[in-house]
Amino acid sequence: MVDTIDCENCMYYEFDEEAEGYICTVYMDEDEMARYVQYKHKRCPYFRSGDEYQIVKKQM
Repeated sequence: MVDTIDCENCMYYEFDEEAEGYICTVYMDEDEMARYVQYKHKRCPYFRSGDEYQIVKKQM
């Protein structure tokens, strides 16, 4: 897990042309969203490294 919220390095942080900005694309239902909004810690439970080199290593 990540010690701080670091959305810019997350694989779920993508540019949305309609919103003209970056958004988190993690799919959450209502209950998950409520838990996330109330989350007291600075760690994001959905963070996944967006490092392309790590992703490619796993595919090989």
